[in-house]
Amino acid sequence: AVVSTQSTGWLIVSGEIWQGVSFCSRHPQIVPEIITFSLASALGQNFIYITVTEFGPLVCSIITTTRKFFTILGSVIFFGNALLGRQWIGTIVVFAGLALDSIYGKTHKPIKA
Repeated sequence: AVVSTQSTGWLIVSGEIWQGVSFCSRHPQIVPEIITFSLASALGQNFIYITVTEFGPLVCSIITTTRKFFTILGSVIFFGNALLGRQWIGTIVVFAGLALDSIYGKTHKPIKA
């Protein structure tokens, strides 16, 4: 709540809020897009929070890296974006790291009560 109040305050003080309102007035079709983006961002932040609190930051980092890896792979396969040789090497290193972590990574030990 504090950050939201500070952000809103800065938007008012800097005058940028009026530029945003003016833009939305000129382009009302953008408002549902802004709302959808905001809700998706908030939902994503909740998933990150839940992952970190339930499974720890390492698991969250692995999930994030895996998601980014498949995003890049999908970009190459579905949209035809080319990777340079060194980018393919980096992609292979990431994939190898994820594979090795899944095979040899630390196992979760139950917490003793």
